[in-house]
Amino acid sequence: MTREQVLISAAELEQRLGAGEAPAILDVRWQLTEPDGRAAYEQGHLPGAVYVSLEDELSDHTVTGRGRHPLPSGRDLEAAARRWGVRIGTPVVVYDDWNRAGSARAWWVLTAAGIPDVRILDGGLTAWRGPLETGSVTPEPGDVSVTHGDLYAGALPTLTADQVTATEVTLLDARAPERFRGDVEPIDPVAGHIPGARNVPSTSLLGADGRFLPQVPKLTGEVGAYCGSGVTASVVVAALAAAGVDAALYPGSWSEWSSYPERPVEKG
Repeated sequence: MTREQVLISAAELEQRLGAGEAPAILDVRWQLTEPDGRAAYEQGHLPGAVYVSLEDELSDHTVTGRGRHPLPSGRDLEAAARRWGVRIGTPVVVYDDWNRAGSARAWWVLTAAGIPDVRILDGGLTAWRGPLETGSVTPEPGDVSVTHGDLYAGALPTLTADQVTATEVTLLDARAPERFRGDVEPIDPVAGHIPGARNVPSTSLLGADGRFLPQVPKLTGEVGAYCGSGVTASVVVAALAAAGVDAALYPGSWSEWSSYPERPVEKG
């Protein structure tokens, strides 16, 4: 992929809207401390943007054994995307207001399902200089179709727990350094990281303005990324994709890995 295939600037989006183009705009507000972003969305969102729940629509919590944010099925995602008004041949723009986590998750899930032309608003909500709307948007139902019913085997590469420790995989841990080292673990039952992983915090790939940096770590061979539950690792995958580097996502991430006592844990 190229940077232009992964990201869209606020200036370009505003220009397209001004020219009468109507991409599907999805507001994916989500934070670790505030997973339900609907209230923030209703207080102010991009014109025409539809709220997307990362917890309810970009995850399937009925799935067990695959971490805290299991991937949704293609069928459920297709139904959700149609509710959001996504139509065949219509570009999709996703954005958030916290470290590109929600938008990167949406970008990854939609792209993995086979929905084309999905781009992340570079810099998120703070990059937008145009007007905001309040309240909720209920669009006309869309007609988009997904081409992958199983996102674990979809259009973007994934890794299983058995594959992440393969010697040929350069494994990146997207969590904060203190969680990687095992100094603290505020969410999952075990502290530490997957043996052999390298710490590349997702925020280290963003500038102070929240935009994706053009430079990424130099990597060779097969690359994989994980985090706590597969959300912020999507930021790493998107950043690498924008730089022309393919990386596989380990969707279950640390929350899946650490739930099995027989799997090794490294600290430091």
